[in-house]
Amino acid sequence: MHENPTPTVWVLSDGKAGDELQCLGVAERLGAAPEIRRVNPRKPWAWLMPRGPIDPREAPDRPGSPLSPPFPEIAIASGRRAVAYLRALKKVSNGATYTVFLKDPRTGPGTADLIWVAGHDRLRGDNVLVTTTSPHRLTPQKLAAARAAPPPAIAGLPHPRVAVLVGGDSRHHRFTPADIERFTGQLDALARSGASLMGSPSRRTSPALATAVAAVFTRHGGWWWDGLGENPYLALLANANAVVATADSTNMIGEATATGAPILVFEPQGGHPKIAALIQALEREGAVHRFCGRLEGEGYQPIDSTPVIADAIRQGWQRHRAHLGLGAA
Repeated sequence: MHENPTPTVWVLSDGKAGDELQCLGVAERLGAAPEIRRVNPRKPWAWLMPRGPIDPREAPDRPGSPLSPPFPEIAIASGRRAVAYLRALKKVSNGATYTVFLKDPRTGPGTADLIWVAGHDRLRGDNVLVTTTSPHRLTPQKLAAARAAPPPAIAGLPHPRVAVLVGGDSRHHRFTPADIERFTGQLDALARSGASLMGSPSRRTSPALATAVAAVFTRHGGWWWDGLGENPYLALLANANAVVATADSTNMIGEATATGAPILVFEPQGGHPKIAALIQALEREGAVHRFCGRLEGEGYQPIDSTPVIADAIRQGWQRHRAHLGLGAA
């Protein structure tokens, strides 16, 4: 028997990009070509999530059901609406499917065979894996390829190159006019010190914030993505000697740690204890520094929780197979 068989994998979510991308990142590190299954419970069933039950219209025996067989060997789910469906899949597969949930399901550790949470979440248990950063799709291979062939606009910039990843208003943060002035002033100082700026806005970046940052780039000959063509996010991270990221996005900060480049975090108005806990944990690891308009910190061993999570899933699945009598653990 093959020592490390590649499992069949479903990614189960309601289609929310953040949830689905994390699941895909983990599934791909397992070497699997995952099948995406999206749940779409109607009211009132949607109101009952995450506890369930699932929408009867999406029962496994109904046409177009997200739980229609053949069932996978591993199911990786995330998002409030997917919780009841993951439990239903476990039941309808007679326990054969090894179930994984990413982030706190709010229904306790019994929700899945393995649960992953970030260190700032409270859930703990024998089957709960905890890491500092979240999983993602930025593999070392993708970063190396983007480093080897940077877009011309980036390749022409002198070192040190600083990737500026700009978020925007969120549930917990707000960019006031004073924040925008402070942020652009610090970017000005950084560029005057000799750093080349290259960056991009996100979907949440307001026109006022994007315009103000773009003006700094124009003044100093930096490269600001205009939104046309392929998103340069991977190229920016791969070719950066340092990264400036705004504190409204834990995903941006966590993904940047996969590069091993120092991360300079700008905090706008607001905040949240979970975000503060992540920033503090990465400060202790020497990856993150507060942005004060200058380069700070040294390179470090890249931090990437995705293979750690994938390895834990593979080991758990192999024990599960052995328990089912399907092969040695």
